[in-house]
Amino acid sequence: MIRVLLGKQLTEIFRGYFYDTKKNKKRSAGSSIVLFVLFAFLMVGLLGGLFTVLAASICQPMTDAGMDWLYFALLGLLAAFLGVFGSVFNTHAGLYLAKDNDLLLSMPIPVHAILVARLLGVYLMGLMYSGVVLIPAVIVYLVYTPFRFVKIYVKLLLVLHVSIFVLTLSVALGWVVAKISRKLKNKSFVSVLVSLVFFGAYYYFYSRAGELIDQLVANAGAWGSRIKQIAYPVYLFGQVATGDPLAVLTVSSIILLLFFIMWMVISRSFISIVTSTGDGGTKKAYRGGTAEKTQSVSAALYKKELRRFTSSPNYMLNCGFGILLLPAGGVMLLIKGRELFRQLGEVFDTGSGVIPVILTAAVCALTLMNNMAAPSVSLEGKNIWLLQSLPVTPWQVLRAKLSVQLTLTWIPMAVCLGCVAFAGTFTPAELIMTILFPVLFALLKALFDLTLGLKLANLTWTSEITPIKQSGAVALSLLGGFLYPLLYAGGFLLVGRFSGMAPYTGAFTVLTAGLCAALSVWLKKRGSELFAAL
Repeated sequence: MIRVLLGKQLTEIFRGYFYDTKKNKKRSAGSSIVLFVLFAFLMVGLLGGLFTVLAASICQPMTDAGMDWLYFALLGLLAAFLGVFGSVFNTHAGLYLAKDNDLLLSMPIPVHAILVARLLGVYLMGLMYSGVVLIPAVIVYLVYTPFRFVKIYVKLLLVLHVSIFVLTLSVALGWVVAKISRKLKNKSFVSVLVSLVFFGAYYYFYSRAGELIDQLVANAGAWGSRIKQIAYPVYLFGQVATGDPLAVLTVSSIILLLFFIMWMVISRSFISIVTSTGDGGTKKAYRGGTAEKTQSVSAALYKKELRRFTSSPNYMLNCGFGILLLPAGGVMLLIKGRELFRQLGEVFDTGSGVIPVILTAAVCALTLMNNMAAPSVSLEGKNIWLLQSLPVTPWQVLRAKLSVQLTLTWIPMAVCLGCVAFAGTFTPAELIMTILFPVLFALLKALFDLTLGLKLANLTWTSEITPIKQSGAVALSLLGGFLYPLLYAGGFLLVGRFSGMAPYTGAFTVLTAGLCAALSVWLKKRGSELFAAL
């Protein structure tokens, strides 16, 4: 039974390799093989190659310094981090939020069999991600040091320890998320916040990785002594790979104890979590006497589109990242602006207007990450008939989709442009153009996105990630939006610098306004007809 359930679990994880969500049918055997080969190339070739290079760069200096344990402690912790990062997002959904929980629990299947199969799925995912780091580390170590059979045994023991620790930590984090999510009304913002924290931590450590590794290799002895004093468990963890019997016994006991505690907690709370309704079982009493406020058609449609955006973490993360990037870019300019202007001044003539053009193009580039309108039509899916049957015009529906993107772009853009105006040095004409052109570009981008969404609408998807991340409308939105600021900045460097920033940007602003008018007219007439015929 566990074998069958595990097979089902793995099939669900790799469902995209067997089933084409765009065409809503099963993939051919050849297509599935090609996808698995590409996946293997990504995991083994790219990621495995990356960590092989890292292991090769630090193995020899550390083994020469007698710090073998530090080598395995460093890469073992990195493997644990990658394993948890790679499997924790699947743990909560696959363990507690699986769509077939009710179906399986209604069958004569022991609960422990369901739980074991789910845990094995989490374990294999964690093992895959952590093995991408540990297996190259072990191979590199065996190449650089004299060969002994006992070394293979202890290295495999290290891989086992890391994989079980990753499973325990991933399930523990998934359990915490599940317990918290039961008490929350709006889980979408929590999911987005957690994702942003993980991404921020990842990019921070990635940007500092080279510097930290260089310091570690150059001062391996000093770092080893310091870690042994203030983080003795890390030292014991690294000693497992050297075959130290005391370290093996201690670390094995600790990991097995943590795993046992995790199993006891999750086995007792699994049923209550997967069968919870999310409201804690509270009853809501009806209270009359409060009249519902009426609102205009435009306001109702706008709120409907805004709720659709804020109810989906995938939608917010993939199509609304500019909401964060625009203010963040402005703040970074306030902090690093003086150094940036100095570096640009060494390359370009500061009096030619190049710096204001570059700042204007940069603001437009940050705007590209907001493309809510591109998948908005497709996200209606098979329920699009509801909007088409309402006593509203198609243009009112389309205008609401435009308004959401414009609102969520213009407000953070105002913060960014305020920082640009404060940090930069502009003439009055340059300042007006620096503000006016990005505002019109945001309007053009929204109109362009909605046009693509109508022309390339896909209403037959089975997962919302298809129109959000895998649609032609979103891809062309990013590509086309990137080319326009690039054309603006490149054209100025070629010909515009002879006329100055303000006249050149003014001409581009007039062109942008004309394109906005043309797309607006098309959407009101032909776009409305297309929407009504979908």
